[in-house]
Amino acid sequence: MPKRWHIQPHDQALVAGLERSAGVSPIVARLLAARGLTGAGDAKAFLSGTMADLRDPDLLPGVAEAADRMLAAVRAGRKIVVYGDYDADGMCATAILMNCLEALGATPAWYVPDRLEEGYGLNAQALSTLAAQGASLVVTVDCGIASVAEARHARDLGLELVITDHHTFADTLPEAAVLVHPRLPGAAYPFGELCGAGVAFKLAWALATRASGAKQVTPRLREMLLKGMGFAALGTVADVVPLLDENRIYVKHGLECLRKRGGPGIAKLLSLAKLDEKSQLDSEDVAFRLAPRLNAAGRLGQAACGIELLTTADESRAASLANYLHELNAQRETEERSILLAATKQARERFDPEADPALVLADRGWHAGVIGIVAGRLAERFHRPVVMIAQDSLQGRPATGSVRSVPGFDVHAALVACRGHLVTCGGHAAAAGLRVEDAHIDAFREQFLAEVAARLPESLRRAQLALDGEATLAGLTLDTVVQIERLAPFGQANRRPVLCATGVSLAEPPRAIGGGARHLAMNLVQHGAKVRGVAFGGAEWLDHLPPPGQPFHVAFKPKINEFRGRRTAEMEIVDWRPAGIDVAVDLPPLATVP
Repeated sequence: MPKRWHIQPHDQALVAGLERSAGVSPIVARLLAARGLTGAGDAKAFLSGTMADLRDPDLLPGVAEAADRMLAAVRAGRKIVVYGDYDADGMCATAILMNCLEALGATPAWYVPDRLEEGYGLNAQALSTLAAQGASLVVTVDCGIASVAEARHARDLGLELVITDHHTFADTLPEAAVLVHPRLPGAAYPFGELCGAGVAFKLAWALATRASGAKQVTPRLREMLLKGMGFAALGTVADVVPLLDENRIYVKHGLECLRKRGGPGIAKLLSLAKLDEKSQLDSEDVAFRLAPRLNAAGRLGQAACGIELLTTADESRAASLANYLHELNAQRETEERSILLAATKQARERFDPEADPALVLADRGWHAGVIGIVAGRLAERFHRPVVMIAQDSLQGRPATGSVRSVPGFDVHAALVACRGHLVTCGGHAAAAGLRVEDAHIDAFREQFLAEVAARLPESLRRAQLALDGEATLAGLTLDTVVQIERLAPFGQANRRPVLCATGVSLAEPPRAIGGGARHLAMNLVQHGAKVRGVAFGGAEWLDHLPPPGQPFHVAFKPKINEFRGRRTAEMEIVDWRPAGIDVAVDLPPLATVP
């Protein structure tokens, strides 16, 4: 079903006033207003966002006590273990605290559960093993806030447990020595959307100031924090948290830290991802080319390699690890394509777009570490919540499921309503996970579809494409896109602007490009102006686009292409529609972006 195109209305007088008061170009003023930033102060704060705007770490609930306990443990020579998560955010958070503790003179250890064998978060067996190995203080990163029973087990073992997390709470809070969380009940931290690495960075910052005895830390600890800022930026982008407030500052300034101070592992990974020759990294480079290589390690049960890559100073070892992660990512892509084909076939056979409010798909041949990516792709394609369930090939363990939602729908709430059929479940509004016995899959499917049907309004069952305005190809100059880039970093809650151009045509037939010929490259013309466009994942359009010379409409993201030192404006095409269809309902009268 085609997407509805909707151009966001705007008050031209308000935009003109913002242009004058904030001292920005007309297009930046228009885009700021579309994001609700209509006051000069708010607009300037959004565009500047200096590192000095980060809040004092002691304001984050639990950080002060956690830092005091950890520094006391360091000085007492106790054995400290950082207990992380297997995704990129968890790896970055683990690396931040490992580097911090080592800079303080400790010799910490780290532990990350195997995604396929142990699953997410704290587990009792791992805690027992760590205690038996002499651990005294366990600090979690990016996990633990819902581990109520596991926290009791840690107490029974005599472990001092500090939990740092950002995920959704269980019905009760765990009984740990300290809880560090930006949304801790009873606290009033102004920004609750930090990721695991963002929380870990705040804790490392607090430790550094205490160890230095002043707000101005020692040179060694300053270098540690700058490196940590880079990892916080990587984790923030990888975990798809809103790029607003402190997250925006982490990414805006941390990406340069990542490029220059990320260590030999990141340097090699940047080279393999063909990002080393860019003059600067952007958030989309991290989201689509760097983070997937780290996440591939966790998805395929090799998260330890990702953490070692982030923490090793040995260039030879770093190169070996980076090459291995690069290969794992290629393996992940192959698995993903295979599962996507099978799941799409299953969906087309079982899914009724007019009647079914969601998809619940299951198979015994799917890789549990990859189904989340495929669920996201299917949710975008069918614009319905999607549950992908990987059943155990030996039928000895519960099946593992990944859930992805559509914008505006809380899939976690629907999942919780079905937990009577599940072994476990957890997550947040946009994405969640579950474990379910094979015998209960059909009953879960039936109840989940009923819950979604009752909760998902009709307005959310068809995808809408929000457009910031119309542009001409002649107006899509490098200077214009440079102005648009002032709103970067782009990502969750601050998407790259999407514009439309009407009456364009192909200069010549488009061609499939990229691995697996999945993408589409084309040259578009309009009134004599020509601009290159790329549609990622758009190869399926190849047989449907109009022939060269015949007009149609495109929706696109303006971007800068940097190749061998040359920078040009180009279009990332996200949708298209024939020029001859009636667009009166779907495409309101166009308000031209200056």
